[in-house]
Amino acid sequence: MKSKRLIVRTIILLILVGALGYTLYSSFFTEKVLVGKGDMAPNFVITDLAGNEIEFDQYRGKGVFLNFWATWCPPCEEEMPYMENQYKTYKDQGVEVLAINVAETKLSVENFVERKGLTFPIVIDETTEIMEAYGVDPLPTTFLIDKDGKIIDIIKGSMSDQIIQSHMERIKP
Repeated sequence: MKSKRLIVRTIILLILVGALGYTLYSSFFTEKVLVGKGDMAPNFVITDLAGNEIEFDQYRGKGVFLNFWATWCPPCEEEMPYMENQYKTYKDQGVEVLAINVAETKLSVENFVERKGLTFPIVIDETTEIMEAYGVDPLPTTFLIDKDGKIIDIIKGSMSDQIIQSHMERIKP
């Protein structure tokens, strides 16, 4: 009787260890990209810092430079002035910049925006739902989206002024 219980308990333990191992493996070692090059950019609705509701689909017909960032991220901070420079040049040419801050307080984001003199639309993904839908990792990550809403490239890491300009040219309608 004791040996049967030992066998049953051992089998149950092995099943649990296997399930735990699979869960850990799939969480940490599998690709988390939910969208990729050639996919349609998922739609979302979010409020900007001024309280205006933005629906991503309203940008159809324009190229979109969709940037995920945070104030605590030095590479993000480094590229923001370059994004601002190129936004001023390309906003009248059918290219939009939309910067999505990842889960920070409105006050810290507003202070950052004021300090940097940023004028392009900035929103806060409070629940990280948009970041997760796009499979963003690491910060900064930028999606280049064409006028039809198709993702043409995904750039991970900081970019220079010249690199941002070349990407703006790629998504200009």
